[in-house]
Amino acid sequence: MLLAQEALFGNDLLVWLVLALGGAMVAGNVAALMRPPPRRDGRELPAAPRGRSIAFIVLGAVVGLWALATLVTR
Repeated sequence: MLLAQEALFGNDLLVWLVLALGGAMVAGNVAALMRPPPRRDGRELPAAPRGRSIAFIVLGAVVGLWALATLVTR
């Protein structure tokens, strides 16, 4: 009998989750930089902090590429 983890993703469930987290960090922060929030009630909302967003994009890309490399080499 297979465990649920082995049936869905094999023994690589943690690597898949890390890949998803890295991709979400990259996609979310790129979206925040490319499209700032809309105006609400006549007030302009503050834009995302550029330095922190770029740092999170780089960190997410490194984590995602590392997880992808781990999946490919197994």
